[in-house]
Amino acid sequence: MGSREEIVAAAAKVMREQGYAHATTKAIARAAGYSEALLYKHFKDKTEIFTSVLTERLPALGTTLDELMKTAADTPLAANLARLARITLSFYLESFPIAVSLFSSRELLATHRERVMSRDRGPDVPLVRVAEYLREEARLGRIREDADLDASASLLLGACFQYAFLASFEDREPGQDELDQWATRLADTLVVALAS
Repeated sequence: MGSREEIVAAAAKVMREQGYAHATTKAIARAAGYSEALLYKHFKDKTEIFTSVLTERLPALGTTLDELMKTAADTPLAANLARLARITLSFYLESFPIAVSLFSSRELLATHRERVMSRDRGPDVPLVRVAEYLREEARLGRIREDADLDASASLLLGACFQYAFLASFEDREPGQDELDQWATRLADTLVVALAS
C-alpha cells in the first residue's frame, strides 16, 4: 500500500473516531505515520481527504449502481433492490460517524458544502444515481409506468439513512444477518409498490 492509500485509510479511522471537525491533518498524518508535509503532497486539503475517504474507503455504492445498470435484467427486481439496499445500509453506517460532525458548525458545513459541490460530489449524487437505476428497471418493464421513481429513490435512501442514524445513536453495530434481513424487507416492500 502506497503512502496515499495509507493516508486515506488513516483518515477514515481518525474521522470515524473523532469526527470530521476534530480530525486535523496533523492527527491524520500522525496516524498514517507520515509528516503533514507528505500529506499535502497528495491532497490539497482536509476536504479532499474526506472526499477520498467517502469514495475509496467506504462501501462502493457507486460501483454497485454501475453494475446494476448493466446487469439489471439478469436478476429479479427484488434481488437487485435488496443488493442496493444492503450496500446503501453499509455506506451510511460507515459514513454517518464521519459526516455527522460537519453539522456541528454552520461555518464548517458551509465551507465543506462549497468545496464538495464544486467537485460534483454532493450528497444528492446517490439520489440521482438510484433514480437513474430505477428508470432502467422501468425501461425493462419491471416497474409500473406511473411509479414515482424519484420518490422511490428517496424512500430507499431515506430508510437506509434512518437505520444508520438509529444504529449510530444507539452506539451499536448491527450484524450482517440483521442488515441482510432489513435490506430484504425494504426491497420486498418497494417491489409491492413499484412492480408492474
